Amino acid sequence: MFSKTLLSTLSLALVVSASPILVDKAPVNLDLTRRLNLTSTHNLVRHDRARAQQLKASRGAGTGVISSPADNQAVTYVASVSVGNPATTYSLLIDTGSSNTWVGAQINNLYHPSLTTKPTLDAVSVTYGSGSFSGLEVIDKVSLGSGLTIPEQSIGVATPITAAGFNGVDGILGIGPVNLTVGTLTPGSTKAIPTVTDNLYSLGIINSNVLSISFEPTTTEQVTNGELTWGGVDSSLYSGDITYVPITSTFPASEYWGIDQSVKYGTSNEILSNTAGIVDTGTTLILLATDAYNKYVSATGAVLDNATGLLQISPSQYSNLQSLFFNIGGTAFELTPNAQIFPRSLNTEIGGSSNSIYLIVADLGADSGQGLDFINGYAFLERFYSVYDTSNKRVGIANTPFTHATTN
Repeated sequence: MFSKTLLSTLSLALVVSASPILVDKAPVNLDLTRRLNLTSTHNLVRHDRARAQQLKASRGAGTGVISSPADNQAVTYVASVSVGNPATTYSLLIDTGSSNTWVGAQINNLYHPSLTTKPTLDAVSVTYGSGSFSGLEVIDKVSLGSGLTIPEQSIGVATPITAAGFNGVDGILGIGPVNLTVGTLTPGSTKAIPTVTDNLYSLGIINSNVLSISFEPTTTEQVTNGELTWGGVDSSLYSGDITYVPITSTFPASEYWGIDQSVKYGTSNEILSNTAGIVDTGTTLILLATDAYNKYVSATGAVLDNATGLLQISPSQYSNLQSLFFNIGGTAFELTPNAQIFPRSLNTEIGGSSNSIYLIVADLGADSGQGLDFINGYAFLERFYSVYDTSNKRVGIANTPFTHATTN
């Protein structure tokens, strides 16, 4: 709960009118910084599995709210976002699996009411599985750089006491489908909150209600090596054609950036038949339904490593490791053997041995056939370009110069 002082401050904040900044409507890029943020062993798998359970449960396909330890995000991509006038700059996690934008997770960078603050007096809260936040909603000016300024954007205002699982980031920039915001406000629980992308489009700042994301594989703990493009795609960041597929009709994957795909190990060993899942920047690993995961374990000969919670293979098994093929919309996207292993230079950061080989495929925690049978997380997205098209209700995937890179 917020203090009466904070509530009063927000309520009395001076409001001034603002007009949208007119900019060139060509797609605009925002740099993303990758951070490895681990606080315990098993964090990678535990965090991702708890998130997967909550993604199912929060849309009515599970057994209710998942109770899990508040693990900090493991691998995060953050963007610098300015809020208010005078502006405060926040490092916000980019999340395609949620749609609320909020700040205030760090004691040294709390939200400060400004000349553009409009308190709504609604409470707002979101649970992410292994983390959560609660606070008050305000309307404020948000600047995303390069002329991308939204005069009035819904912002959740949290505090370190009311936000758990977000060490090292100030909050979240939610870029999932807008329907994910329904039920996050009290008392306005049936109201959808326009996302930053929705507002950029409705204001005419971008031509298309589309955003695209480019990540690159890296072997360092922190580096600026990603880009988020609003209003279209950046052809310099992908190769070949983009394969577009409609949002899956299968619930609950249909509530997110959900797609249908099948997965083969090698060219002939199908380990997951055509089914629904999601593309999610907030998940670190590639999660497969338990039955598919077990087939992958059998095919690779991997064993579970107790120190990291990840699958481990020997050097000889790695030399025989075959590619995974993700069939999306009739296109087979190849995840090479090198792309299936965790960066070896960062093994010790996850509690592992520097000489070991760990795999980035993990168990979703439930058999297939439940409407959300895989999550293509960061480990997938760092090898492929992804497009999130609200107007046409579709997702696009393309190869990049890093699809077949040998970096790990």
